Amino acid sequence: MDTAAMFYIIPDREPPDMVKKALIVDDDTLMLDVMGKYLGGHGFSVLTARNGGEGLAALEDFHPDIIITDAEMPGMDGFVFCKKLKASRALARIPVIIMSGKKTAEGDLVSGYQTGADDYIIKPFSYPILLAKITAVIRRGGSLAAPKPALIKKRGFELDPGGRTLKVAGKPVKLTSKEMDLFSLLVSRPGQIFSLNRLLETVWGYDPAKYNDPHTVEVHISNLRKKVGKKLSAAIKAVAGHGYKFE
Repeated sequence: MDTAAMFYIIPDREPPDMVKKALIVDDDTLMLDVMGKYLGGHGFSVLTARNGGEGLAALEDFHPDIIITDAEMPGMDGFVFCKKLKASRALARIPVIIMSGKKTAEGDLVSGYQTGADDYIIKPFSYPILLAKITAVIRRGGSLAAPKPALIKKRGFELDPGGRTLKVAGKPVKLTSKEMDLFSLLVSRPGQIFSLNRLLETVWGYDPAKYNDPHTVEVHISNLRKKVGKKLSAAIKAVAGHGYKFE
């Protein structure tokens, strides 16, 4: 691998054990340079790679707190890269944000989330918004160490929040990280209406004052309904003007 395209940006205002590490994967060298300098200026140690293959190779020695990858790249693209990460026991817990300037349709976002991406951002984007998303997914990832609720068995499904598994009619259902968090929250409090802002704050860790795009929730709800089957899908209710609940 040609390491000339990869570089570190080490912030000097934080102790080494406080510095967050980011891996940025994009074939656009200008984008790598600008993003690397921006995140480096906001307390991150940054390593860059030009495609998914280089990104995977970099992870042998670099253990990031967040990965930001472009969707369209030569060789291994961002979707395949993310899918490989989430299929790896050692790497699956690293949060991933996919970015794209071309794959911007709803189907593209759904495909990105189906690979296991924790978030999706469309180019061109505001760097403060990107930073807010990065902070949110890292914070959300850290909360996974908190105690998990007990096994939930009802209405033909079995949810193990601690093991992060779901069975419907005895058959395993594969959910992405955010789909699992969303389903767990809804079924743990049946009948309670969760506003879009509440879901964005609780499941994604966003500050609603800074980010309140309902499309993020809507895409995940739609994808979740398709996976859990007709019976459970019908139990996930949209409450017009308010949000969602599980009945």
